[in-house]
Formats: sequence, structure tokens, C-alpha cells
Amino acid sequence: MSGHSKWATTKHKKAVIDAKRGKLFAKLIKNIEVAARTGGGDPAGNPTLFDAIQKAKKSSVPNDNIDRAVKRGSGLEAGGADYETIMYEGYGPGGVAVLIECLTDNRNRAAGEVRIGLTRNGGSLADPGSVSYLFSRKGQVIVSKEGGTDEDALMEATLEAGAEEINDLGDVFEIISEATDFVAVRSALQEAGIDYDSAEATFLPSMKIEMDVDGAKKMLRLIDALEDSDDVQNVWANFDASDEVLEAAQA
Repeated sequence: MSGHSKWATTKHKKAVIDAKRGKLFAKLIKNIEVAARTGGGDPAGNPTLFDAIQKAKKSSVPNDNIDRAVKRGSGLEAGGADYETIMYEGYGPGGVAVLIECLTDNRNRAAGEVRIGLTRNGGSLADPGSVSYLFSRKGQVIVSKEGGTDEDALMEATLEAGAEEINDLGDVFEIISEATDFVAVRSALQEAGIDYDSAEATFLPSMKIEMDVDGAKKMLRLIDALEDSDDVQNVWANFDASDEVLEAAQA
């Protein structure tokens, strides 16, 4: 049940670096606010909020910021914005399919920033449905190897909860399930006493485009440009590259 996605490894490491820089704080806070507005401010009865809070804590977002976001989202404190989720589709260099998830209070601004991020970096905006069929909505739980957890223990804990595959990404394991099962998988890990870094729904490509150093550089530049927008929450792309190519592309 183990595989290895080079881009998934890089994406995880990049998220850790971004979190240390504080770059992700605002986006994580926004996630909490929206989750609290949608499902209520009690994490015990709102799995989406629980996971958003856990992810923020793992990224060292201060507890005060988290508490205020929950209060704003649930209406206990003024200042909450009316965010909506919008999904954009596009193409990157080499015909790579790109999905861009925005969480914004200004649809026009989000669309403009996504379009600029794509066109200035060798990409283009696509019509709805143009590339989304190349991705499947899946659940993804990331577990660090620091606690000494191995693949067999993860399989034993999560198989009955709906885990479909467990991938070794170097410093962490990635547990993939149906999108509707990741809360059950996360709960199974908790019951087994296994700590995890994050649990969320994601998009996984059904086919990948292997890239050389030049192509990988262009794709990483494009993804960075898109993620620089405060409105952009997530970027998924169906490209992959070897460890050597990604290392050279980031040099």
C-alpha cells in the first residue's frame, strides 16, 4: 500500500516552511472562521472546525488568534467577513492541469489575482470543467514519523475506518481515503494514540505529467505566484518530478 509522490513530499515541506514564515496564518484563520460560521463554534460537534483548529495549532498559530476566529465565525464577536469558496481551473506550463481553490469576500479581486498569477507565469485560465475531471476528491491525513509510527501500525489503525492507501513521503506518511472517510480515519488514529499533522479533503490527479528541471521551475514559480494571493487557499496540479529534478528546480 505504499507509493511515493515527489511533488507531494515537496508540497508538505513547503507548507512547513510557509507556516514557519507566518505566511499561512491568515489563511488558516480564515478556514477556522468559515468552518465556525458553517457548522457552529463547538469543535466537538463540528469536525470541519476541529480539523481547521488542529491544522492551525500544528502550524503554531497562537491560541488567541484561533479563539477570536471561532468567535467571529460563530457570531460571538464582530468583524467576521462573508467568505465564499470559488474553484478556478487553469493550465500551467507544459499543459499541466491546475485547480485553484479560493476563499474570498471579493469574487472580482480573487478572479483577477488568479488570472494574473497564471498568465504572468506561463499559464492560462480555463473554463469550468476543463481540467477538474482529471482530479478526484479524496481525504488526506498526514502523520509524522517523529513518534516512531510505522506503516503497519497505521494500516492496522485505519484500514477499517476507510484508509485506501498509505504513502511514504520521507519524513511523513500520507493516508488516502474517500473524502467522506477522512474524519473517521483521523478519529481512528486518535483512538490508537497516534498523533497526526493534518486531516483534510484534497484533490488528487488521476494522471501526472513528469517534468524536467526547466518545467518544474516554471511550475513551482506559478504555484508560488498563485499562493501569494490572500484569496487563494489551495493549489493542486497534476505534475510530478524526480527528487533530483525538484532539488535542482528549487536551487
